[in-house]
Amino acid sequence: MARLAENIIKAAVKLPQKDRVRVVEQLLNTLEPEAEQDVDAAWAAEIERRSREIKEGTVRLLPWKAVRS
Repeated sequence: MARLAENIIKAAVKLPQKDRVRVVEQLLNTLEPEAEQDVDAAWAAEIERRSREIKEGTVRLLPWKAVRS
């Protein structure tokens, strides 16, 4: 990682949470739209896969109470 990036990260982690969130949002907004579309497509495929597994009965579902504890 470039020295500048390391310095930015070291400074950013010292910020209050609200400011860190703002920094992250600003950085994410600079990413290429294609990267965001790839992520959206990957999530859509994952949702479809999980839905199919549930319909086919190939996965064991757990009640919220069991997951939460």
